[in-house]
Amino acid sequence: MSEPEQTSSFPNVTGSSLERQKFNLPKDFQGDLNIVVVAFKREHTALIEAWTGTLEEIEQENRGARFYELPVLSRSYSPLRWWIDGGMRAGIVDSETRKRTITVYTTKSAFRRQLGIPNEDTIYIFLLNKSGKILWQTKGDFTEEKSQQLRHALKENK
Repeated sequence: MSEPEQTSSFPNVTGSSLERQKFNLPKDFQGDLNIVVVAFKREHTALIEAWTGTLEEIEQENRGARFYELPVLSRSYSPLRWWIDGGMRAGIVDSETRKRTITVYTTKSAFRRQLGIPNEDTIYIFLLNKSGKILWQTKGDFTEEKSQQLRHALKENK
């Protein structure tokens, strides 16, 4: 999947990194190009980890590119944010990973609808420009083919 299904821009949402920095997204993404991995379930951790090495490599190879992980949770969990985020923070020892992991508490159905995400069964990877325009997207398991497509999209949009 290389074209966005529903929208051409990332929705406006707020969140906080696991290092307790507040973000208004997509405005506060810091790269000229931003790779955003959206996950909905704790079980998606393995899928994210399969992508992480390559995304870190891509970030190093592409000056101005940044990589973020966005766990997206229901707004109804907001009162437990301190406990949920604290548990995630305790489970991630690497400070760079904590800095790039931004937890978003929102109305998940609206968020998914804005991005054309039909369900929460897998992760979604988006390449965004500085203003939040979606330049490329894919979903699910890491494959070398998807990695090459992302690298190509980055080159096209430098």
